[in-house]
Amino acid sequence: MKDDKTAIIREQNDLTRRQLFAPHWARSIPCSVCHTQGIEGFSPDELDEIYARVRDFDDFSEDNDPHQEHDFGAFDFKGEKIFWKIDYYAHDLQHGSEDPSDPKQTLRVLTILLASEY
Repeated sequence: MKDDKTAIIREQNDLTRRQLFAPHWARSIPCSVCHTQGIEGFSPDELDEIYARVRDFDDFSEDNDPHQEHDFGAFDFKGEKIFWKIDYYAHDLQHGSEDPSDPKQTLRVLTILLASEY
């Protein structure tokens, strides 16, 4: 059962990242996307490139994805290490989701940040 849920979570996380540029109302997986002040310091064109790198990220390994959920990634960009992370919340954003595989009770929050801000 856990393997089935892990596969569902992984698929939903990949879909969440692939729909980064879709309008909020068009996303099939409920998700908010935010970035930190460090990321805000990049130009609009650089932000587009960072978001595209998050969207297209596929360098998953045992080191950066030990639970095989595709919920974290890191890459270098213009001399900075960039992290992205997906967290799972209940729709009230006050509690963690009881079942991250169920989009009816889960809101994903994808955060993009500089590694130095972690």
